[in-house]
Order: sequence, then structure tokens, then C-alpha cells
Amino acid sequence: MASNRRLSVAQEPVTSVLPDGDIPLNDSGKEWNQDEEVLAALGYKPEFKREFSLWTTFCISFAVLGLLPSFATTLFYGMGYAGTAGMSWGWLVAMVGIQCVAGSMAELCSAMPTSGGLYYASAVLAPPGWGPLASWVTGWSNWLGQVTGAPSVNYGTAAMILACASIQNPSYVPTNYQTFLLTVLLMWIHGIMASLPTRWLAKINNVGSTFNIIALIIVLILIPAACDRTAYGLGKFNASSAVWGDIYQGTDFPDGISVLMSFIGIIWTMSGFDSPFHLAEECSNANIASPRAIFLTSAVGGTFGWFLQLVVAYTVVDITGALDSSLGQPFAAYLVQILPQRIVLAVLSLTIIAGFAMGQGCMIAASRVTFAYARDDCFPLSKYWKHVNTRTQTPVNAVWFNNVIGTLLLFLIFGGELAIGAIFSIGATAAFVAFTTPIFIRVFFVGSRFRPGPWNLGRFSMPIGAVASAFVALMVPILSFPSVTGSALDSTTMNWTCVVYGGPMFLVLVWWIVSARKWFKGPKVNLGHLMHGREVIEGKEVGGEASSGDEGTVELAKDGGEVKVGGR
Repeated sequence: MASNRRLSVAQEPVTSVLPDGDIPLNDSGKEWNQDEEVLAALGYKPEFKREFSLWTTFCISFAVLGLLPSFATTLFYGMGYAGTAGMSWGWLVAMVGIQCVAGSMAELCSAMPTSGGLYYASAVLAPPGWGPLASWVTGWSNWLGQVTGAPSVNYGTAAMILACASIQNPSYVPTNYQTFLLTVLLMWIHGIMASLPTRWLAKINNVGSTFNIIALIIVLILIPAACDRTAYGLGKFNASSAVWGDIYQGTDFPDGISVLMSFIGIIWTMSGFDSPFHLAEECSNANIASPRAIFLTSAVGGTFGWFLQLVVAYTVVDITGALDSSLGQPFAAYLVQILPQRIVLAVLSLTIIAGFAMGQGCMIAASRVTFAYARDDCFPLSKYWKHVNTRTQTPVNAVWFNNVIGTLLLFLIFGGELAIGAIFSIGATAAFVAFTTPIFIRVFFVGSRFRPGPWNLGRFSMPIGAVASAFVALMVPILSFPSVTGSALDSTTMNWTCVVYGGPMFLVLVWWIVSARKWFKGPKVNLGHLMHGREVIEGKEVGGEASSGDEGTVELAKDGGEVKVGGR
């Protein structure tokens, strides 16, 4: 039998669920490359083609970020809660916390480049005995954030499409039924696209993300250049003192709380930078390229997003008019205030196309998360959702599982703006709870058990992780605040985040207490390996005696032959 030479887990730059002394076994019949060795040290066999580069991974992540459509979709929160002050210096304050989260996440990704991402990291880093629960909570929170991504993006895109129709025909007023059907159509188109082979997805997302960047630059130049506020007797731009100093009274809370509440738009917009983590098993040089893509997505997205915020803050005429417009889309209403109709339609067209690219990027990222969790049997009927299509080499079943769940969520459209708006709050809250749980564990509980990968923050790792943890701990309750208080607060004005996010997470915890704690043990490795002289495959010993050889080599009797694994 041919020899397969492998490094032990302790010799790979990973923090693994496998003990350091374990040695992954390769019975695939072909030699592993460096990426496959790193994945094997994490306990998983290679199942995807690695056809994503740093640029391709960044493109998908940037497409999921979708700055232009994300900003347009969440303008109601960013401008509506605190006005231009929240959009200018508020964005900068929020980005300090968000970039700390991105840096700490990138460090974890370098040490654990697997599709399970944050869920895997929580299981490995948690104190002894707490790994399964930490992994369970992180995984379900992350999945809730992922599965709401495509529906929320496509809802915003559909609203902009119908707003264009209203601009061209002022007598037309979109109905909830029309918005629902158009959003579902977009969902199913993206489901088909996300089921394509990896090489096709790479090409599509290269084009989509390139268009996103070009469209953003065009809009950043076009709005200030074409802006005409003279019809209102106003100057070319708002005064800086007003932009940076005026806080719009969009909530019943004090100004400082209103600014913090406006962060929902920033946090939701920036919640896509985790995508490279979930695409790590399809990326070459993953333990360097994937964390770089995470950090770059957040840094580049944060910078360009701030520029876009400033453009709107300096040119908006009437905040209340934009929020209460019959168009039903504040960004479209804002554009109508300052631009000729043909330019309004041009900007909205660019935003819609960018939103379409963003929606399919969200669908891809969510399917990889579902696949990774199903691989560890987190879901009912996991054997179906973890199946990789033999023709496309992509998790097609996971794509359509998420698609059905997302379509069901869209029935919230019929509950009104606040009800459907909850999918934005849940996306922001669920994502950042999942982002920060392993970071919090890493900072306060791990000590020396964490082995940094080749991309790391060095001596700044702990303070940056502490800032990230504090930022999210502050924001999670604030994102659940309603905009009104007292007698004005009722079922139609409440913030439904605590129900739409808290309800499922409560059920998940009940499931854990009643059943899951008995059978869920965290990430389930699917690769044979040597542990204490025994061969283990998928957590079960299958026999064979082992003995130490020279230079760390271990020999295992197997099927009458001999497998050698160890130093290269």
C-alpha cells in the first residue's frame, strides 16, 4: 500500500478540535496540497474545488456587503433615527467597533479556515465542557443572520424597482402583494444562480462585485455633480455645522441613544464581511487569503460607505419628506428631492443591479453555512442539506433549504413596515452575536490554548478583541429598542427584533436543554486520523495498533498493509 506522509495537528498552523497529537489520514488516493493539509488538521476531508482566489473571495464578500444597495435599503434607520449627525460622525464611531470585530474574526479564520467558521471556533475555544453549547448558540445565531440576508436584500431591491415604477407613473402605488411576489421571484432566480458550479460562481461574482464598485463610484460622483437644491432656495450643499451637529429627532430617546440606534443601518450594511470565513474551503491559500479578504472587506467597505453617507448628508433637503414619502422607499424619495427624474432613475437602476448581485452573494454565503452545520448534524434531516451535488460540486440542497425558509419569512411583508423591518434588525443582531461569541471566548477564557495562524494581530490581539466584545455587548440591547416610548408604544410601533430573533433563539435553547445536549457534541470530524495509537473515523475507533517510529513517524497496520504518516 502506498505511503501517505502527513504532519500531526501540532505541526500545522491551526487551532483544531482534534488533539495536537493526532495525525490526519489520507485515503483519497491523491497527494494533499497545503490547503488540504490544513483542512485535514481541522478534521475535515476536502469536498470542494478551490477555485476562489483572494480577489474572488473579496468580490463575493464585497458583493454580500453591497454598500450601495445596503445603504439605500437601510437609509430609514441611518438617517431616520439620528439624521445627518448619525450619518457623519456616527458612522466613524461605529466603524471603530466593527473593524475591531473584523480584525479579530480574521485572526480566528487564519487559525481555523473551515466553512463552519465561527461555529467551529466557539467549539474549539470554549472552556472544557462548554464547547457544544457555545458552538450550538453561535451556529444557530449565525444561521439566523445568514438566512435573513437574501430575503432582506431582495425585499429592498424589489421596493426600489417598484419605486421606479411609481416615479414614472405617479398614480401607481405598489401593494404588499406585488412587493411580495417580486421579492420571491428574485429569491428563486438567486437560488438557481447559487446552485451553479464554483467556477461559474467565481466569474459571476467577479463581474457583480466589479459592477458594485463601479456603480458606487459613479453614484458618489453623480449625486454631488447633478444635485440641484436651488428649487428650494438652498445652497449647493448643507452647511458642515448642520451636517455634523444636527441630530434629527427620529426617536423618543435622548440624542446619544438615537445615534446609537442609528447604528443598525451601519451594522446591517457591514455584516457581510464574514463571507470569506464560510468560503475558506473553496479558497486557495485559505489561511492567508481568507482573513485578508475579511479585513479588506470591512476596511474598504467602511471607507466607501462613509463617503456615501457624507454625500447624502450634505445634499439631503427634507429628511421627514424622504421618510414619509408615498414612494415607500426613502432613498428614492431623497433622490427625487435633489435630482432630475432621468438621473434619479439612472441612480436607482445602478442600485437595483448592485442589489441583485448582492442578493445572490448572500444566497451563496448562507448555503455554505447551512452545509457546514448540516455536516455536523445540527439541522433536522441534515443528511439532505449536507449533500454536495456531484455535477456542480456545490451544496445545492442547502441553497434551496435556505430559499424556502427565506420565502416564508417574506410573509412578514403583509404585517407592515415594522414587521418586515425586523429581518434587518435580526440580521444585524444575529450576525454580530455570532461574530463576537468566539472572539469573547478567545479574549476572556482561552489563555494559551489558541494557536494563531499565519495572519494574526500579534500583541494587539487581546485589546482589539476586548473592544470588539464591548462594542457588540453595548449594541445588542440597543438594536432592540423601539423608536417610541410611553403611550405611543403598541404592537404596531414596537421593535419586533426581540420576538423575531429572541423567539427562535429561545426555542433553540429549549431544544438544547430537552434533547440536543444529549447528542450534539460540536463539530463532527469526517476524516480518519490517528489518536493515541488508534485509527478514528468520524469519531469512532475502527481498530489497528500503532507504534511510534523514528522522526515522529507512526505506522498503522491496516487491511494487511502499512500506512506511514508523519514528518515530511
